[in-house]
Amino acid sequence: MRAAVDGNETSGSAKHAGASESMDAPPDRVADRKELVMSDTDKRGPGRGTTLRMDNIAIVVDDLEAAKAFFAELGLELEGEATVEGAAVDRLISLEGVRSDIAMMRTPDGHGRLELTKYHSPSVRDADLRAPANTLGGHRIMFAVDDMDDVLARLRPHGAELVGELVQYENSYRLCYLRGPAGILVALAEQIT
Repeated sequence: MRAAVDGNETSGSAKHAGASESMDAPPDRVADRKELVMSDTDKRGPGRGTTLRMDNIAIVVDDLEAAKAFFAELGLELEGEATVEGAAVDRLISLEGVRSDIAMMRTPDGHGRLELTKYHSPSVRDADLRAPANTLGGHRIMFAVDDMDDVLARLRPHGAELVGELVQYENSYRLCYLRGPAGILVALAEQIT
């Protein structure tokens, strides 16, 4: 499948709609919501250059099938796949001769999307797949789960391994960080009821 990215035209399964509602995601740090202040951007209102939503997060992987299987086991649903290439893609990401396969995965609630990208050309630059969580520019994705032990047991056959320990934060969450395919750092949070 091929997605045309020139101009405003997008075809194939790469085209998708996002949700505009925000999610209440479990925090990995405590923040006092009363301290949040409306920014100047928020005061402009809709239709005036404001951000509508976060559409997706893209992660480069070396084995697209393994990454899809890992996130499917976590509960994400494959929304579509496409091959992207061409001059517009080259200009967009400032690389020459881009050809990549992408798979769009949707979270069970339909609000979040994860784009898994496998580059065929140009060749992928090596990265430190064991970089610690505090690495500049580093990333992690956090998912709320309802049975931490079951999720961990299902992810281990897909290569998941704990980064540190499974911990309990006060009387509110069980939390862990783990590594998935291509060194992807994933956090899991189970609310304690």
